[in-house]
Amino acid sequence: MAKAESSMILSAPIVPTLRKMTIPMIFGMIFLMLFNLVDTFFISMLGTEPLAAISFTFPVTFTVISLAIGLGIGTSAVIATELGSGSQNQARFHGGVAIALSAVMVTALAIIGFVFIDEIFLLLGAQPHLLALIHQYMGVWFFASVLLVTPMIGNSVLRANGDTKTPSIVMGASGLVNAILDPILIFGFGPIEAMGVQGAAIASAISWVIGVVAILYILIIKRQLVSLRCATQTYKNAIRNILRIGLPAAGANMLTPLAMAVMTAIVAHFGAPAVAAFGVGSRIESIASLVVLALSMTLPPFISQNFGAGKKDRVKQAYQQTLKFVMIWQFFIYLVLIVVAPFIANAFADDDNVRDLIKLFIYILPLTYGLQGVIILTNSSFNAVHKPLNALALSVIRLFVFYVPIAYIGSLIAGLEGLFVGAAIGNLFTALIAYYWFSQGLKCTEVEAQEAT
Repeated sequence: MAKAESSMILSAPIVPTLRKMTIPMIFGMIFLMLFNLVDTFFISMLGTEPLAAISFTFPVTFTVISLAIGLGIGTSAVIATELGSGSQNQARFHGGVAIALSAVMVTALAIIGFVFIDEIFLLLGAQPHLLALIHQYMGVWFFASVLLVTPMIGNSVLRANGDTKTPSIVMGASGLVNAILDPILIFGFGPIEAMGVQGAAIASAISWVIGVVAILYILIIKRQLVSLRCATQTYKNAIRNILRIGLPAAGANMLTPLAMAVMTAIVAHFGAPAVAAFGVGSRIESIASLVVLALSMTLPPFISQNFGAGKKDRVKQAYQQTLKFVMIWQFFIYLVLIVVAPFIANAFADDDNVRDLIKLFIYILPLTYGLQGVIILTNSSFNAVHKPLNALALSVIRLFVFYVPIAYIGSLIAGLEGLFVGAAIGNLFTALIAYYWFSQGLKCTEVEAQEAT
């Protein structure tokens, strides 16, 4: 099955292949988003303090998840490239090493977090009276985090092999289990006593256990896609290969919440209604960009396999056709958002001022979501061709050279409207640089290949 999927990536028509790979990921991400919302909803029913305590955990949990995402990107890029070059045994070895490496690194990070839990959350601004609730949740979460990262890395191995359907099923099933267990363990049911926020953490841990069992069974027994033995590769080299891409990718992921924190601080100068509207807009962005996020998981293994096989023409075509589709698709989404903007504003806000600001956000920023898609997919493509520092540099350029600075300048000139316009201009400049940079890189590799022959 894996060989058939790999063959499809290397020889089948590009657009239908990417469509076949991406659609399952879209459904998997939709289920995951819905179940995460359910998780927050049930915790909010416990009251303001439990919800506030959980809110303080997001930066910490996102740090661990960013590391896992980065390692997953490195894993996928290395394995897909080796599959493209025909090195099946090395691909399996890198898959096994990646799962073991991620478990060790996340366990070490979790132990540090648990030992310094009070210091970390006080530094984040948590009030001392919330620490007991934070302990209840994070005490479980830290030690269960290795159960979270294993399916994430395992899914990256599957995607590198061209299988995106199985990861979406694993993601959806884990989320469903979590959604079912949440109310039972949080509020109690029958002989099961109410556990509050700790119950939410335990529900997540149980769902992750199921994910671990499922993914290891698929990878080790059913598909035989991972191994810890390889005559042509050492552990040291395998770890270096994965971290060379994984660590910069993790760093790039961590830049986004940092930039959003700065943007929120800028928006806060315009008052609470502006912050509320910006928060709603950020949630709309994640939903409106769902297809782009799914493509950012399926385009890289396609590019990596063809890059490893020396099929640079398919890499170029896949990159360009995907960007063309994203620009058209996101413009269509923008038109839909304009039509439904009043309904969205009414659904998320009771205050007329907040409603007006939500509509202002929708009328301006989503117009450049296609350009933002160009940036995200170029970033993923750089990682796919083993240029992680380019991807990291592109993230820095986007967020801290254009997006945040121009938005801030715009806010000084024309208030909140200027901020939104400035952020949109930042997306435009970065998208132009991203496309030119990656396209020139492909031309250079083509010239090098011709000279070598």
